[in-house]
Amino acid sequence: MKHELTVISLSILALVLVIPASLSAHHGNASMDTTKQITVTGTVTEWVWANPHCWLKMDVTDDKGEVVHWVMEENAPSTLVGFGFTRQSFKPGDKATVTMIVAKSGAPAGRPSKILVNGKTYSVYEGGAQDR
Repeated sequence: MKHELTVISLSILALVLVIPASLSAHHGNASMDTTKQITVTGTVTEWVWANPHCWLKMDVTDDKGEVVHWVMEENAPSTLVGFGFTRQSFKPGDKATVTMIVAKSGAPAGRPSKILVNGKTYSVYEGGAQDR
């Protein structure tokens, strides 16, 4: 009986230590500058529909004429579906305009607040997908 209580106690202790660590691993917008929002227009190169987050990748020509490869992190597919997003929302070659908060590091990365592509606006913040 004493051995069983020790095993149970150690199991509970392990859970208490592991659960908070896994919860803190999800950083949210910690790496983003939530005070700075920009809009870029470019060509979609890939739309990754996967858990735990979807990713929109696009090539954007900057002010110097250089192509910059942007990566934008979206929510999980289970969340996006409720806002009108699908696995087919964006295809390579689509022209898109994205408004987003950007990475604090200055890397070409962000979290979109609005995506306009093929006459449709996608947003988890502005009521979902809408035809324009």
